[in-house]
Amino acid sequence: METVLVAVDVPLVGDERHKNWAKVIENVDPSQSTGWAFEGEFVAAGGIQDVPVGSVLLVYGERGSRQSPHGEGRVFRVNGDGTLTLRGQASGRAWARTLRDEVAELLDEAYERPIEQKDWTPELMGFSDTALREELRRRNKGDE
Repeated sequence: METVLVAVDVPLVGDERHKNWAKVIENVDPSQSTGWAFEGEFVAAGGIQDVPVGSVLLVYGERGSRQSPHGEGRVFRVNGDGTLTLRGQASGRAWARTLRDEVAELLDEAYERPIEQKDWTPELMGFSDTALREELRRRNKGDE
């Protein structure tokens, strides 16, 4: 199956003067309880990056003084429309251990339900962006 990439605005967590990073998580090491538990490819935080649809994105940042920084981690699911869904967050010294099991569950979900990419047919290309957005809104209201 071909990996589908989508442009996502990766948030900057914390203060840009302190440590911050983002990573597309591919695996979780259950023997670790620090940020080293999360294995994957780093991407730049605070800007647009191309990441796989359905992937799990972990963003970490610090705020506070240099002598006593306060760390925070946020976990997102990458949606096909280029948006992010916040799935968890934790702060303080135990942020990584707090998020570790949740991230592992999200990865399991991703492997159970592969993202299906459908090709745009010539018929769909004839509709305006407005008409397609209105149809999506109509369909989403039926899901409530």
